[in-house]
Amino acid sequence: AHALENIKTVRTLGLWETNIGDEGASKLAAALEKNATLTSLDLRKNRIGDEGASKLAGALEKNATLTTLDLQENKIGTDGASKFAAALEKNSTLTTLDLQQNIIGPDGASKLAAALEINSTLT
Repeated sequence: AHALENIKTVRTLGLWETNIGDEGASKLAAALEKNATLTSLDLRKNRIGDEGASKLAGALEKNATLTTLDLQENKIGTDGASKFAAALEKNSTLTTLDLQQNIIGPDGASKLAAALEINSTLT
């Protein structure tokens, strides 16, 4: 994750099913805040919960290059979804956020839906 802060050529990073969990997601989030080239990040099936999701959402508020974030089949709940909703109100570059097969629940879904009314870049 630390190397990602300084790499200027990688546009797509796939870490599907590598079990990075919240700790790895938090480290990637810190790198995303500084990275200016990555456009796609695939974190499917990584056991990322609300803690890691919160850190990634915070990074989205600062990152201006990421367009695709795939978080399918993790353990993101209502709190993580709420953090993403807040980030989506500020982020203007993300076009795809995939949260399939998480446990965001009705409250998380409601907050995401409200954010989509403000965000004009997600397709």
